[in-house]
Amino acid sequence: MAEKSSIFDMIGPVMIGPSSSHTAGVVRIASAAIRILGSLPTHVTVTFYNSFARTYEGHGSDRAIIGGLLGYATDDVRIRDAFDHAKEAGLQYTFQSVGNASTMHPNTIKLQLRDERTGHQVEVIGQSRGGGVIRIVEVDGFPADFSAALHTLILDADDRTGSIAFIASVIAHDECNIATMSVSRKGRNDRARHFIEMDSDLKPITLEYLRQLRWIHRVIYIPNIA
Repeated sequence: MAEKSSIFDMIGPVMIGPSSSHTAGVVRIASAAIRILGSLPTHVTVTFYNSFARTYEGHGSDRAIIGGLLGYATDDVRIRDAFDHAKEAGLQYTFQSVGNASTMHPNTIKLQLRDERTGHQVEVIGQSRGGGVIRIVEVDGFPADFSAALHTLILDADDRTGSIAFIASVIAHDECNIATMSVSRKGRNDRARHFIEMDSDLKPITLEYLRQLRWIHRVIYIPNIA
């Protein structure tokens, strides 16, 4: 006899509450952002849009985003005291809110990160879709569409004939299957940015090979975020 299922069988992320959309998803957006930056930031401006703009304090999204920027996982109890930990770590942050951005998803966050130690900076826009699921929809002005639930490769490369096929071939030789791939550019023959989601991990030697190519200017690799 088949077992009956119900809404109570749904499994969400292990997290610090109260809401998977407003806490777990927010932590994961921050986790993706610091991996794109390549380090923990020293300065950040956080902009909450729409629903987040109205509820981020009451639902703890402000603590969740700071916790994620400090490298905490969704179930880390330190999230509750994230502001105190940020002060200890020397993380300077500013919150902004935009309550009526009609072109954006209701639960959208923009992060402008800077690491003064390295000089690196990045701007990331992410959406919290519910159940801890996220989408990164923009990086440094380039349209994106990845979840960080799969292994993700981000490449800055010259816009040259055959580049997409070549990169796909390198990944295939690593016996790694591409799940999604999107490429955007500022203009013809200008710098292009590749966002590639993969089902399995890339070998370090493959990443190093890509970094050595003269027409690839930056390689960012994000193992899947739990």
